[in-house]
Amino acid sequence: MHDLVLKTLGIGDLLAWLGVPDGSLVYPIVASVFPLIFLILFALLAVYAERKVSAFIQNRLGPMETGPWGLFQTVADILKLIQKEDITPTASDKILFFVAPVLVFTGTYASLAVLPWSNGFVGADLNVGIFYLLAISSLVVAGLLMAGWGSNNKWSLYGAVRSTAQIISYEIPAGLAVLTAIVTTGTLNMTGIIQQQEGLFFGYLFASPFLFVAFIIYLIASLAEVNRTPFDLPEAESELVGGYHTEYSGMKFAMFFLSEYGNMFVVSAIAVSVFLGGWLTPWGTVPSYGMGFFWILVKSLFFVFFQMWLRWTLPRFRVDQLMYLCWKVLIPIAFACLIGQAAWVVYL
Repeated sequence: MHDLVLKTLGIGDLLAWLGVPDGSLVYPIVASVFPLIFLILFALLAVYAERKVSAFIQNRLGPMETGPWGLFQTVADILKLIQKEDITPTASDKILFFVAPVLVFTGTYASLAVLPWSNGFVGADLNVGIFYLLAISSLVVAGLLMAGWGSNNKWSLYGAVRSTAQIISYEIPAGLAVLTAIVTTGTLNMTGIIQQQEGLFFGYLFASPFLFVAFIIYLIASLAEVNRTPFDLPEAESELVGGYHTEYSGMKFAMFFLSEYGNMFVVSAIAVSVFLGGWLTPWGTVPSYGMGFFWILVKSLFFVFFQMWLRWTLPRFRVDQLMYLCWKVLIPIAFACLIGQAAWVVYL
């Protein structure tokens, strides 16, 4: 599928003109660079956007000095982080401390492989695409736990244990919500799920009451998956200093930061692909050439903005409230939606 990606972007012709033979390793290497570039650029813009959104909500201006309207502030921050000394605590587990941010970033970056950017534009069109997404994102949990344990810091360990318990718990309602849509489509292929939503206004969102409730459940669970307010207990500044990344500095800290914003986009893109028609237009038609990327990007960025908005609107949950909401509220409702949608498909 990497050849299809390069062809869509017009780069396959360029490589052929340069004399690169078909089947060369250059093609998959070049194709894999595009998600990385997108991830970096998105993180830069998302950090700037979050600062501006929080400033407007709190009646402030946000960054204004570095470049016009402060546009280059995040670039300056990245340059500062690159130049920072990479400190490793003396009593830490050196291997775990080093591998943790790499593993977290790998889980985020690998998730982009199966996201359908438009019709015929997908890195790996796997038959089990959505299953791969849910599985590969679990690497983030292992990375966060390694960061907390390897730091040999009680605040880091508290944050890592909180994060592990939270993400593992909320993966259940999120998975059940996705399954509710899968029993309707009958496929785990991401492109197939989107194609099944052709002709539907806003995809599966209003196709049945069970799918609508499942979408709300996934939206709530996805906030907990990426440790966003009101589920940001793993890095609660007022309690845990910085949580699992307290001891990190320089580029290792930047990798955690990059992964957090990358995960925000990934969970938004999953919600859009499974429930809102992905790269289809809002009224359910196949867009013209090149516009599919526009539609999935606009829909996903709306939910990224929604996550930023909630951060500056809602207070943080207590740990007991967080677990109660998952196990006593979301999981039973998600099970009911799954069974109800299965009956809806069979009988209606």
